[in-house]
Amino acid sequence: MKNLIRFDWAVKRLLRNKANFKVIEGFLSELLHDDIKIQNILESESNQRYYDDKYNRFDMLVENSKQELIAIEIQNNSEHDYFQRMIYGTSKLMIDHLFMGDKYEKLKKIISINIVYFDLGQGEDYVYYGKTNFQGLHKNDTLQLSEKQKELFIKKEVAEIFPEYYIIKVNSFDESAKDTLDEWIYYFKTNKIEENFSAKGLKEAKEILKEDNLPEKEIPDYKRYLEDLRYQASMTWSMKIDAEDYLKKKTILEIAKKCKLKGMNNEEIVELTGLSKNEIEKI
Repeated sequence: MKNLIRFDWAVKRLLRNKANFKVIEGFLSELLHDDIKIQNILESESNQRYYDDKYNRFDMLVENSKQELIAIEIQNNSEHDYFQRMIYGTSKLMIDHLFMGDKYEKLKKIISINIVYFDLGQGEDYVYYGKTNFQGLHKNDTLQLSEKQKELFIKKEVAEIFPEYYIIKVNSFDESAKDTLDEWIYYFKTNKIEENFSAKGLKEAKEILKEDNLPEKEIPDYKRYLEDLRYQASMTWSMKIDAEDYLKKKTILEIAKKCKLKGMNNEEIVELTGLSKNEIEKI
């Protein structure tokens, strides 16, 4: 089985064509448990105010048939403040799509989908969902919309007004596809789609995203992109190894220092720690 084009590359370069919407619609339908139809693909870069305003850009920003905005962000590199980046992105998106003079009720509903290839936060799952609810401090009830608000906004719950967040931690997936969403995550992790997979959009993805179908002019850029990812992964691994070695060395030196304070001679400390006699004499 040949590898397919990586999803992050496909989102940026191949899946913006209306003829290929079924791929993205399939993924979104499986994740959101809804029959998603894309009306428009919006260019979030067009709202960029400064050349380095990277947080205002998404890999794909679509408007569905309900006029909701769905932002897809794929992140390969570790970012400790990624949660804050998610907040900034949705907040700015709401502001950028509220025209001057519009009432607040014109704010677009935003769904933020974050596909990350690093260990974000701490948790045992690989797919997380977050929404905003208001819980009573005394009665422990959930604040609801009034009947009039339900009528005006065409919403059932308060949470439907606020942004919703999905986080898919690809590296935490064990490659055992238990349902159709897992089949998509399997593709994200392995760049492969198995013959028995039946998730919406995967049949189209399997055909459209064959590496052999990549336009000739795109091939050098794609190969360079893969090489960049390998380089970044190598650098991250090297920094991790260096950090581990540094901590190990620091620990051994601390042990040697304590041994000296206890009156052990240099030969004994050499045997215990593996340090050289010269290193011990410098302590």
